[in-house]
Amino acid sequence: MAERTVSPPNLPFKINPGLIATVLVIVVLVGVVTSSFFMVDQTEEAVVVTLGRYSRTVPPGLHFKLPFGIQRNYNVPTQVVQTQSFGFRTEAMGITTRYAEQTFPEESIMLTGDLNIVDVEWIIQYRITDPRAWLFNVEADPGGLGITARPGNDQRSADNRVKTIRDVSQSVISLLVGDRAIIDVLGNERGNIEFLGQEMMNNILGAFDMGVNITQVRLQNIVPPVGRVQDAFEDVNRAVQDRNRLINEGRQQYNAEIPRARGQAQQILQQAEGYAAQRVNRARGETARFLSVLAEYRLDQNTTRTRLYYEMMEDIFSGDDDIELIDRGLQNFIPLMNLQREGGTR
Repeated sequence: MAERTVSPPNLPFKINPGLIATVLVIVVLVGVVTSSFFMVDQTEEAVVVTLGRYSRTVPPGLHFKLPFGIQRNYNVPTQVVQTQSFGFRTEAMGITTRYAEQTFPEESIMLTGDLNIVDVEWIIQYRITDPRAWLFNVEADPGGLGITARPGNDQRSADNRVKTIRDVSQSVISLLVGDRAIIDVLGNERGNIEFLGQEMMNNILGAFDMGVNITQVRLQNIVPPVGRVQDAFEDVNRAVQDRNRLINEGRQQYNAEIPRARGQAQQILQQAEGYAAQRVNRARGETARFLSVLAEYRLDQNTTRTRLYYEMMEDIFSGDDDIELIDRGLQNFIPLMNLQREGGTR
């Protein structure tokens, strides 16, 4: 029977215990270095936990923590304004925003105070203000048992926090729309709904101590349901737009005509004042002339009377050229006239 050698072959090098120890030390040092430092971005704050218990919150920069998972850091974007949309989704943001064709009526269809149905689309913008509360105070609740076992930055925890914000926003907007008539929701109550919605959402989320603040609520599109109701409201909107257009045209015509009429009125007033001043000055001049003549008349009545008579006759006949003055006592003046004509032709 042949013999077999079952011993392992010799290695090309000898295993040195010192070399193994050196490699282990290097691996440990690398692990310590790589797991002891972490970076926090300018838009973030980091929560450091020690064996799952909150330890501290650190600002942006390079920071140290205990290695090998003894301490963990969770970076939270506290300086980023995040957006949630309801009733629609945004595919791409930019100069021209592109929206998804799919709608979400389960989010946007609501009942108004006058028992009409309206489709309300809106967005909210929020910012995380307390990273510790954001991580610790809202957690996934398996089975609805109210258990918050650990802080987390995983997708399940993040989805649960966002779902809480969305649920609060939907309940608030539904409440505000349900307190108003459909014509008010479509018309002048949009601003009030946005203002009150932001205030109520912050109050509710503040009671939850989520460490988040709603910075803006903006209603995007409010329309009645598709069908005869929507057609009727579109007719009303067109009528309102026509009314506003006619009002603007009337104001434009008013602004064009009223200043011109005022200018013409001012011109007429100035002309009347000039005419009045002219008449007053002329009357004053005639009065002064009459007083001077009266004074002369009192001094020498005959001479003044004769002079006035001559001046009057001169004024009467100043515009006529062929005037003949004859003696009233002359019996036959025709031959005299003939002689004057003959004399004039020689």
